[in-house]
Amino acid sequence: MSELILYTHPMSRGRTIRWLLEEIGEPYRVELLEYGTTMKAAEYLAVNPMGKVPALKHGQTVITESAAICAYLADAFPAAGLAPVTTDPQRGPYYRWFFFAAGPLEAAIVNQALGIEFSEEQRRMVGYGPIPDMLDILERELSPGDYLLGNRFSAADVYVGSLLAWATMSNMIEKRPRFEQYIGRLFSRPAAVRASQADDALLK
Repeated sequence: MSELILYTHPMSRGRTIRWLLEEIGEPYRVELLEYGTTMKAAEYLAVNPMGKVPALKHGQTVITESAAICAYLADAFPAAGLAPVTTDPQRGPYYRWFFFAAGPLEAAIVNQALGIEFSEEQRRMVGYGPIPDMLDILERELSPGDYLLGNRFSAADVYVGSLLAWATMSNMIEKRPRFEQYIGRLFSRPAAVRASQADDALLK
């Protein structure tokens, strides 16, 4: 079996990938990198030229960008049941939430946190609407069940839940009861607990 290597730092989006790896249950190795030094060294730039974490190596395959890594892992290890098969009607919503969170939602959250404001004319160019509108949509879609795909947990929940947890903890978005219930449900999963404990131990 091809080796799985996670390049990460415990204060990075690598926490999301470790969680998903724990959900999958396959053995993996962690390469711990430091900001400004090993993360920018030639050895790691050969893995990810952006010099950022996380990155994942699976045998000879290298994947960067957190959403892409999550989607890749879910497909690479189908026995874990973390992604609908391509013929499943839920495959569309599954993809939707990955791209919604990785694209317009995160961009809107970060721009707001940085105090970047757009005129109405500029807003037509940025690819997303007001944050309250996007949060309303996400909250409404979560209402019928426990997860983004109703009562089915998937890798999309790992990615979207991690983003929501980070944004609410950092007070970048308003705390909503439905989101807090969702985050609590996700982060109480045994795999999420194991991943957090492992990363917290590295911080010490």
